Amino acid sequence: MARRPMEPFLWLLFSAGGVVSALLVPALLFLFGLALPLGWVTPDYTHLSAVLGHPATRVVLLGLCVLALFHWAHRFRYALYDGLQLKHLDRVINLLCYGGALAGSAAAGLLLLT
Repeated sequence: MARRPMEPFLWLLFSAGGVVSALLVPALLFLFGLALPLGWVTPDYTHLSAVLGHPATRVVLLGLCVLALFHWAHRFRYALYDGLQLKHLDRVINLLCYGGALAGSAAAGLLLLT
């Protein structure tokens, strides 16, 4: 039985991470980086705490973190391959990039779901 390559799955995570990051990160940066600190929006903090404490919100934030990390890992891997011509270090680069994405995802899961 032939072994299936992981490359299509990694490209799927790369594209999903790019799309989700492009849609959600600017809105979150605007709200929590500009609107709230500058006083443009004055939320009721009990309501904001309840929204951020809801399990669905935590799962969405975890999904954003996981997909963004895998998007970074795939992009950085190919930057090292094509930009620095380090294709001979294929296994080390894969381990560091995707291992880092897995470790970051586990840390995000630990922080968000506990």
